[in-house]
Amino acid sequence: MIDVHACLVRGSVFLAGEAIECVITFSNKGHSRSETLAWASAQLHCQCSVSDSKVKLPIQKSIQQDATGIPLGSATSFTPNRGESNALCLHHHGEKGICVVSTTPKILVCDLVLSPGESKTYTYFETIPQDAPPSYKGQSVKYSYKVTIGTQRVNSPTRLLRVPFRVLVLYGLGETFFMDPDDDFDTDNPFLQGERKPNSLLDQAVQVLTTITSRKSSNTYNITNAHGTVARFCIFKSAYKLGEDIIATFDFSNCPVSCIQYSVTLQSEEQITEECRRRSNQGVSICSYSKHQEFCVHISKSHMILPIPLHLTPSFITDIVCLKWRLRFEFVTSKEPLPEQVIPADQSESATWQGPQSLGVETMVWNLPIKIMPTNPLHATSVSLLRAVTTMSV
Repeated sequence: MIDVHACLVRGSVFLAGEAIECVITFSNKGHSRSETLAWASAQLHCQCSVSDSKVKLPIQKSIQQDATGIPLGSATSFTPNRGESNALCLHHHGEKGICVVSTTPKILVCDLVLSPGESKTYTYFETIPQDAPPSYKGQSVKYSYKVTIGTQRVNSPTRLLRVPFRVLVLYGLGETFFMDPDDDFDTDNPFLQGERKPNSLLDQAVQVLTTITSRKSSNTYNITNAHGTVARFCIFKSAYKLGEDIIATFDFSNCPVSCIQYSVTLQSEEQITEECRRRSNQGVSICSYSKHQEFCVHISKSHMILPIPLHLTPSFITDIVCLKWRLRFEFVTSKEPLPEQVIPADQSESATWQGPQSLGVETMVWNLPIKIMPTNPLHATSVSLLRAVTTMSV
């Protein structure tokens, strides 16, 4: 019996365009005889699965795979996505999948003979394509990534070991205007002597994210209904990284309409492209995440802090789906003015304001689009539920 142990060195989250490093160890745990492994190979691939009731795959994609779900032209003895569609269907009935990203398989070893107790370690390097879609699990579409190690012993079937990982996509990464060495956000140390070394892709991504999400240009909105102004809303920027807090303020002073309560919800909008919709009138799928709610009777100013969870998928678009983000506001306003609170002239006296037993109210809804960007993958790894280590026996 040979144990196959695979480990992603840096964790389970990467940026598209980064090189992924996987250490694979083959061990003979027996004590009596040598074991032989005919071959071992590794490959990176991304599987796209869809809800059959909501999405129809484009014809040009569908004809590129045979009845087993394997892309034509890649039906070799090592097909890492074989059976992936069936496995995904276990989670959602009627689900079908196609392989949208597939790198060339790399041979790790051939005719490996391991003595009792002996182990051999190999390292697999592969670059995630720059134009790959991000990892995503939505209501209609799912993109999932895996490093697949295929192994086979003599006169035995092929065994596949899959190591899942997450991919974040940062659009515009590598463009020259982000890489200006005189940029105020350059992370190079100016006190170090010697020639400047080119930044890694991860360093460049941090520079790009810092540049975009640090541009504080406050935007103020007058929120009104048919009776007048409800509030003045001020948000300090429109682009945020995963893990950041959305901070904004409300000003209810000098507003003729009394606001009783407000709530702000972070929502995603998943829209299937027109050519992939099952129905022409198919709408946008909305999913809500963090929420801030507050009563604001007789309050002149208020503020909100809305966290962006690290496990969310930033805004992206592919030929199948488009994901956008927004803030959904709900204001509960009074139809008539609230009774005034009498404030005693003498500070030694006290007064209690008694609210009305019944109050005519109406609800107003407003949506504000925002942009959510990726974060440093090292930060996202800290909360990832994906296991970067996997083991099997062959």
